[in-house]
Amino acid sequence: MSGRELAARCFREPGRTVSSTDPAPAIPETRTRFRAHPSFVPFVLAALGLLLIGALVAGVGVGTIQLSPADVFRGIFGHADFQWHRVVWDVRLPRVLLAGMVGICLATSGVILQAVMGNPLADPGIIGISAGAGLFGIVILIVFPTMFMATPLFAFIGAMVAAVTIHALAWRGGIQPVRVILAGVAVSALCSAGISAVMVLYSDRVQGALLFMNGSMSLKSWNHVRLLWPYALVAVIAAVLLPRRLDLIVLGDDISRSMGMDVRANRLLLTGIAALLAAGAVSAVGLLGFVGLIVPHMMRLTVGSSHRVLMPACLLFGAGLVIVSDTMARTLFSPADLPVGIIMAALGVPFFLFLLRRAL
Repeated sequence: MSGRELAARCFREPGRTVSSTDPAPAIPETRTRFRAHPSFVPFVLAALGLLLIGALVAGVGVGTIQLSPADVFRGIFGHADFQWHRVVWDVRLPRVLLAGMVGICLATSGVILQAVMGNPLADPGIIGISAGAGLFGIVILIVFPTMFMATPLFAFIGAMVAAVTIHALAWRGGIQPVRVILAGVAVSALCSAGISAVMVLYSDRVQGALLFMNGSMSLKSWNHVRLLWPYALVAVIAAVLLPRRLDLIVLGDDISRSMGMDVRANRLLLTGIAALLAAGAVSAVGLLGFVGLIVPHMMRLTVGSSHRVLMPACLLFGAGLVIVSDTMARTLFSPADLPVGIIMAALGVPFFLFLLRRAL
């Protein structure tokens, strides 16, 4: 069985130990034929790129003031004397770009965590990594607001503490998906209790915390874009450099070692990258769940389990999904501006329950 087929089986049957002697999984003939076509992957990536561009244009153009695609391009690339230039450049464009970068970070983090933990249900929000980042982040935002610029650092520390704790609780001669989920639920509940305690003790500052808890893009500016773009760059670099490591690690520890991988060091490295990306997203917009769950699964069904193709597909689709969700959040109940986390939860919870039923 090829490494790609083994990887596919790992995510179809997450509770089972995979061996290279197992029979190859049955893949529908039509899907196999399409994926085998040399132009299939470029076509999918091009289609995702066009969808992302469409989401960007729609995100900037839709709102209380409706702008045509021509107005959007004039507002971005035209002269400052264009009547809607400030609406486009100072209000909508930074929000849309921030949403795209958040989607890139969380989708990449989800792909990495699903591979490292051998769990197709892994997601920074579901298994508690985002909650750890959120706890440390909200302490800085509420208790030490003058240290705002240090929020990403403390969010990363919180995410790493949560990730290491989950890994330690779930490890018993190996990582099992059910133990990861249960450990993640416990860690997430503990961090959520800590967040609630901070909000009760500093109840006069709760308004900002409520937006943080639900992943809001409201009132975001170029400062937030500048805060997050290095993390998005890390995600893009990871999509280029990490696919081979991820393809090996999903095969299991024994097979990975037999192929020359230092499994422990690579798990630590990959977990650190996933935690860094989740922490960056949390520090910029707050707790936003399900992106890292929905995007990798949908792209895995489309392009297969090879991370060489899966990761760039997730970058594009993750960015587009969060942009579209945020556009819906600020327009569906206009003039009310809902946190984008509410829309993502409405999309993600049914999808999570469907995957949970299949996996367990």
